[in-house]
Amino acid sequence: MSMTAENKHSSVLPMVIVGILFFIFGFVTWLNGSLIPFLKVICELNEFQALFVTFAFYIAYTFMALPMSYVLHKTGYKNGMALGLAIMAVGALLHIPAALTANFLFFLFGLFVLATGLTILQTASNPYIVHIGPKESAAMRISIMGVINKSAGVLVPIVFTVVILSGMGDISEEHLASLNELQRSQLLSDLSLRLIQPYIIMFAALLLLIGLVKFSALPELDFDDGDIDLINDTKTSITQYPQVILGAIALFAYVGVEVIAGDTIGLYGSSLNVDNFAGLTSYTMVFMVLGYLVGIVCIPRYISQKTALIGSAIAGSFCILGVMFSSTTSTSIADIIWGWSGIPVLPNSITFVALMGLAHALVWPSVWPLALEGIGKFTAQGSALLIMGISGGAILPLLFGKLSQTLGDTQFSYIVGLPCYLFILFYALVGHKMKTWTLK
Repeated sequence: MSMTAENKHSSVLPMVIVGILFFIFGFVTWLNGSLIPFLKVICELNEFQALFVTFAFYIAYTFMALPMSYVLHKTGYKNGMALGLAIMAVGALLHIPAALTANFLFFLFGLFVLATGLTILQTASNPYIVHIGPKESAAMRISIMGVINKSAGVLVPIVFTVVILSGMGDISEEHLASLNELQRSQLLSDLSLRLIQPYIIMFAALLLLIGLVKFSALPELDFDDGDIDLINDTKTSITQYPQVILGAIALFAYVGVEVIAGDTIGLYGSSLNVDNFAGLTSYTMVFMVLGYLVGIVCIPRYISQKTALIGSAIAGSFCILGVMFSSTTSTSIADIIWGWSGIPVLPNSITFVALMGLAHALVWPSVWPLALEGIGKFTAQGSALLIMGISGGAILPLLFGKLSQTLGDTQFSYIVGLPCYLFILFYALVGHKMKTWTLK
């Protein structure tokens, strides 16, 4: 990668600006968790229909990542970030007619457009963080972004509850069923209209961010042929880079187990009659933040990106085995780890689900620099392929749910995560080093 004199300046300003963008990623993405039960009420949906919120959001990454990479190639990375924010702003505006009509299809279309903007934003910003400084510390920089991203995820439910639900009283299905048709229709309309102001605020905030990115001193990155390994200087397609294709599969596996660890822990806790099952996702999130902090402190000073990836895969595999075979009644592990703090403890099996967050936290920041190393002008396309791996968050949890339904055993269904971690281990040991599809 050739860099202009401007690129050689301090990376502090770019880190701050991209950090703001990662906060937006987290806020918009984790907002889905609050929207699902909310839209289930106001659009009068069943559980299966409500889950199309997640489908509409993540399917955009699958279908729009490659087209957006070609746009990014034309616009450049700085302008691409601004364009992504502009598309997100349009998606925010689309939620206004959706709220006015309480039309679920409008909401899904708005979510798809929002995610399309996020797709180009992520396709631009992740390689930006990789290349804005020394490649040896890229995982550390992405870990910082991960802490910011997950912090937004912690704030979203609080903000949503305060802004949207405060003063509305009881909106449970039982209460709605007790109202007459006119009362119920009025309450649902009032609830829907409450979404308008937050999305107007989101629209305005995105416009401000467009100006921040567009008119800041954010340096442009120039990926040219000089960034390509000499061995690979005859390659003409991103598909000729095995480390990118395999990296996308590794991220597919990672995002799948990330969503499983965060979104099924409450269901599993409920099946075991854990008192605080509704808030169990916070345990996984806290452990993920701790994992990112480990990356910030230790990479590359004490461990390499490759070593971090190996450790994550092995630790994740042990967590899966722990979930499957440890006690569902004893809280001995949680007693040791945080029982002294006064925070409610969990049965050992559920504790291992939460610990998956710590185990795999460094997968995302470690795969990116390993996958993008030496691909030069193909960086935008490579980044798009990696972004497409996010679709694992939509597909693998469904596989988990189907297996759980078929077996009637949630605990054993976590075996879905074992091949995921094993593939990540393969990528750490072999896959990221593959420069050709021909095995020697």
